[in-house]
Amino acid sequence: MPRFTASKALQYGVLALAVLMLATQCSAESKPSGPAPKPPPPAAADTEMSADIFIFACGAIGILFSVFLYFCVAAIPIKAASGERQSLTSAASDEELETIYETIRAGAKAFLWAEYQICFIFVVCFGFLIFLLVSHVSVDGESTWDFSTGALTALSFVIGALTSILAGYIGMMVAVFSNARTAVSAKKDGEKGWMESFNTAFRAGGVMGYSLCSLSLMILYILCLFYRGLIADTSGKTDYNRLFECIAGYGLGGSAIAMFGRVGGGIFTKAADVGADLSGKVIGVGDGKKLDEDSPYNPACIADNVGDNVGDVAGMGSDLFGSFGEASCAAMLIGAASPSIVAAGWSALVFPLFISALGIVVCMVCSFVATDVQPVRKESDIEKALKVQLGLTSIVMTIMLWPLCQWALPETMSMFIDGMESTVTHTVCYFCVIAGLWGGCLIGFITEFFTSHSYKPVRDVARSTETGAATNIIYGLALGYQSAILPVIILSAIIFLALQTTGMYGVALAALGMLSTLSTCLTIDVYGPISDNAGGIAEMVEMPSEVRDKTDALDAAGNTTAAIGKGFAIGSAALVSLALFGAFVTRASDNMHEDEKLTHKGVNLLSPVVFAFVLFGAMVPYWFSALTMRSVGEAANAMVKNIANQFANIQGLSDCAALDFHERQAYVASGKKLVKPDYEACINIATQASLREMIPPGLLVILTPILVGSLCGVEAVAGLLTGAIVSSVQLAISMSNTGGAWDNAKKYTEKGELNGWFMFRDGTEVDETKFKAAAENGNSGNKCMAQKRYGSTDEAVDIKTWLADIEKSDPARYDKIMNGDEGIKTTDGRMCVYAGKKSAAHAAVVVGDTVGDPLKDTSGPALNIV
Repeated sequence: MPRFTASKALQYGVLALAVLMLATQCSAESKPSGPAPKPPPPAAADTEMSADIFIFACGAIGILFSVFLYFCVAAIPIKAASGERQSLTSAASDEELETIYETIRAGAKAFLWAEYQICFIFVVCFGFLIFLLVSHVSVDGESTWDFSTGALTALSFVIGALTSILAGYIGMMVAVFSNARTAVSAKKDGEKGWMESFNTAFRAGGVMGYSLCSLSLMILYILCLFYRGLIADTSGKTDYNRLFECIAGYGLGGSAIAMFGRVGGGIFTKAADVGADLSGKVIGVGDGKKLDEDSPYNPACIADNVGDNVGDVAGMGSDLFGSFGEASCAAMLIGAASPSIVAAGWSALVFPLFISALGIVVCMVCSFVATDVQPVRKESDIEKALKVQLGLTSIVMTIMLWPLCQWALPETMSMFIDGMESTVTHTVCYFCVIAGLWGGCLIGFITEFFTSHSYKPVRDVARSTETGAATNIIYGLALGYQSAILPVIILSAIIFLALQTTGMYGVALAALGMLSTLSTCLTIDVYGPISDNAGGIAEMVEMPSEVRDKTDALDAAGNTTAAIGKGFAIGSAALVSLALFGAFVTRASDNMHEDEKLTHKGVNLLSPVVFAFVLFGAMVPYWFSALTMRSVGEAANAMVKNIANQFANIQGLSDCAALDFHERQAYVASGKKLVKPDYEACINIATQASLREMIPPGLLVILTPILVGSLCGVEAVAGLLTGAIVSSVQLAISMSNTGGAWDNAKKYTEKGELNGWFMFRDGTEVDETKFKAAAENGNSGNKCMAQKRYGSTDEAVDIKTWLADIEKSDPARYDKIMNGDEGIKTTDGRMCVYAGKKSAAHAAVVVGDTVGDPLKDTSGPALNIV
């Protein structure tokens, strides 16, 4: 294949963007400005051609770019080149890496296939139910059947569901394809190792980001074109209300699969993660040692890596696809209710799709900043590069959306606001989109502040472990509740602005604005699990510490940006939910008497049935969360028991697990064969548990509005949806941020940053204020505990080396230090409790992390779909 340099790709990307926007401006040149009378709207053929060119060109660019990124990743061999860093990894290590890589890939594919078999059955059954329910309509107060509308809506649902399945599958396959390659890239020395390992994970995330956005956009648009041809009458006139009502099934199909993907994948990944963590605390391997959670002899570690892909990649991809599909369908349905938008032509009707199309190209051009213009050269560059991506794409989108709004939308539009017909300008629509775009950014960075150990909130949670796990839990819960305040205020402001100026159409545009940089958000979200898997693989094949330092740094930055991504997802889900609520009210009002239309009279909150179902709806997210969290606990419990049975029944497994790397090398050199655990057993436990347990929560969410509407009417459903939206937003934010804070508090502790903060209390009087001041002034972390080598008086070594020497030479003293019964003198003479990995403080922070796992990766994210 010819060499396609990044600089050439950058040039082509900029050129493509320039051509597209030039076409936009040329099409808009005939539009007058100021108070001059408006000319007639452009011919339908012209607007159709402009829309076709714009959307298909952007989609094609996105797909081609994802193919280019795939080939960049595929060019990295899993096995190291001959003679490259042979001192770091042996042929046996390379073979082990390939074996683990294949095992993870096979486990992920097996789970998805088993899950999608259930999803296929659901799609057929629920598609038939949609066909029946939508076909039964009311015309002039009389019930009748319209089977063509039901069939088209059901077909949209099936296509949306299949697209969601495809999106999840592409993401997962790319993630498992790239994890080992990221670990291999990290084996390179210096800046090259940092740059290539980051670029591998980032580009792999981009394959999913750009392919998912492009495919979902083009499939939805093709569906719109196909339905428009079917619905048009003999004179060529199209009933756009009916068209977009049928298209609405596309978003529902995406969200239905996302529900199973998020719940099933979330249960799998956290059952495996919690099972691996708990196994490291309760399974003994001899001589008082405990099984390390990342040890290749922990049977759950492969399942944990598989779970990262099926939950954090496949589930998350389906989730965000569902948000995109529902926001787009809701915006087009609400827009079709405006005669001004219909009269302006096809481009105005599909303007919501233009926002997403433009975002693909903008994100593509900006992505080269992270990989080529300002590449990662050291650890501190990683988080900066990812944050720059989010900020830069938002800035460029802000600029490029203005001419797009001028071109596609009419200067004035009629909208129903508070039950009254009002006039709205395209400028107001632009500000609604921008409010969503920057509101999402703000929510993301606020989420980062509360979940990154670079800032005070998470550090306070970590330091609370001085008094045990209980205070760590209390601090984490308080942080989660506090972190919901600002995002909810921002969402409230966006909703007020949109509803006050543009009605429900403005809310839908704000949701699409928040999702306009979806390609970049998906890229960064997928980057995290790939880096996490790379670190796990590096640990399992026992790569050198400098390799694991790189993968750990990539993973830590991925955790932070994943938290930002969760903030985006929750915020957009809130706006999408409200937009769908508006679409529901609009559609339900079509079959009501003029005096009873909800679009005119609104919903009376003090009505007995409405208020009762607001309370009921607010309870549903808690019911849903209880089901999913209990499922994780039961599956993790079964996994720990299986691991305990393996160590009890597999001869030699405990002995092999107790050996360190060098001891295992000597063991193999002596002609003995290492005993490996049964990884498949843990994968099967997680798979069966997730498939079994994902059904009740899914049915709860899907069937509740159908039953309430059938039994109690439209106003009851309005109350139910209102309560569920309000409750889900608060719960999702607090759950996700609580779990994220506990997770990063654990990583902060494992880096040794708590060393120097905890006083060793031996009866000596110490001024606690001065003690804390010394730590705050920088005399903390592993560097403050440098010691003379054990048994030597001259050689200075770091604290990890010193402890490793003591563990071998004086195990009893080592245990006392780890339990906090013996202090360590710091470089400034203070006596401190050791608070690094395997210490009492670490054990306490692991408890918080384990409790937080189902909060941040199962129940919290799944509430986006509720």
